[in-house]
Amino acid sequence: MSSDSSRRSFILGTGGAALAAATPSLWVGADAAEVIKVGFVSPRTGPLAGFGECDPFVISLARKALAGGLMSGGKRYAVEILDRDSQSDPTRAGQLANELISKDGVDMMLATSTPEVINPVSDASEAAGVPCLTTVCPWEAWYFGRGAKPGQPSPFKWTYHYSFGVNSFLVAYVSQWAELPTNKKVAVLYPNDADGNAIREHLIPDLEKHGFTIVDPGGYEDGTSDYSAQIAKFKAENCQIFNTFPIPPDFAAFWHQAAQQGYTSMVKICQVAKTGLFPSTIEALGSLGNRIATADYWHPDWPYKSSLTGIGSRALADDYQSATGKQWSQQLGASLSLFDAGMTALKNSGAPKTKASVAKALSVLDTVTVDGRVDFTHGPVPNVAVMPILGSQWLKAKAGSRFPFENVMTSNAGDPNVPVHAKLLPYS
Repeated sequence: MSSDSSRRSFILGTGGAALAAATPSLWVGADAAEVIKVGFVSPRTGPLAGFGECDPFVISLARKALAGGLMSGGKRYAVEILDRDSQSDPTRAGQLANELISKDGVDMMLATSTPEVINPVSDASEAAGVPCLTTVCPWEAWYFGRGAKPGQPSPFKWTYHYSFGVNSFLVAYVSQWAELPTNKKVAVLYPNDADGNAIREHLIPDLEKHGFTIVDPGGYEDGTSDYSAQIAKFKAENCQIFNTFPIPPDFAAFWHQAAQQGYTSMVKICQVAKTGLFPSTIEALGSLGNRIATADYWHPDWPYKSSLTGIGSRALADDYQSATGKQWSQQLGASLSLFDAGMTALKNSGAPKTKASVAKALSVLDTVTVDGRVDFTHGPVPNVAVMPILGSQWLKAKAGSRFPFENVMTSNAGDPNVPVHAKLLPYS
């Protein structure tokens, strides 16, 4: 039996545990003084809940993989994972991080998904001198959004981030958009938030250099309910490509209004980041979700395995679906990769209870996770490792499928190791 098959049998046999509410679990085998406490913050509820939907399952895998403890510097340590729900609230995310640091005494902090979560967690960790590793947020929104300046030394000593960046989107979009003939006029709907402002500042000039004409009506506030002015502008300019980085409720409101006002029928490529990542938000759009293009930071077709659990990408998706009855989402691999990378840093530190040793291990971390290679030794700036994203598209599932839509890889410019199974189809 293959190692993946063995892992799958083990995980499916404990599927109930994966669905249980995650509570801190302390694994025996070490004295209380030799316990590594790891904080984990993600959005399980609120408008960003799609990012945290898989986390109880992922945390259960991590806890089971760490049941025998973790070896570092010739010693075995028990590991306690203390997971918290930010409720999609930046203020709460910061408060939770401070509580994990001051009350629970965590040795390392992990956090994932959007600046609204990871930036306040990183700031709290930096202020307290606690090593912190984060993912799933454009690195520019994390690095510059927290006060770092281009061309200047990094102000961060304790916080590290690996994720896609603006150039990752550029590579994916230019490759994907070349698959269909369009007039290269791009309607952009970027919110006035950390994600939207970072993308506006850095991506728009790069797209223009590649011959695209950008029509930008300006940033909008999260929670906007009327998009008539933006839609009228996009129609008047005959924008055949549409690109946005919204939270789910905002895109649902915009896209339904765009359909009612006749804009969706003009769109050849609808490229949706953030909201376009997860099956639940696509399903909520009904027929309007078919042929929406997105970009993946993890997919079951990724040819990588988890260094912590040994499970491969395809088995991870299959096991999640079998255990939960829900469709896989790309956050599944991203969250597991955070434990892969974090536990590797703790091992490599040789002294996981010494915060400076862990931070140093993070600064030179170069390892392969279920999400691919995480390499902090090559920049582009200190404290950051860049990951690719690849083009994909949501298509109406074939008859007999358990789920209404399937996510299909259409472009692999960011990582040629990932197979492509379809060409991009026009939205309308």
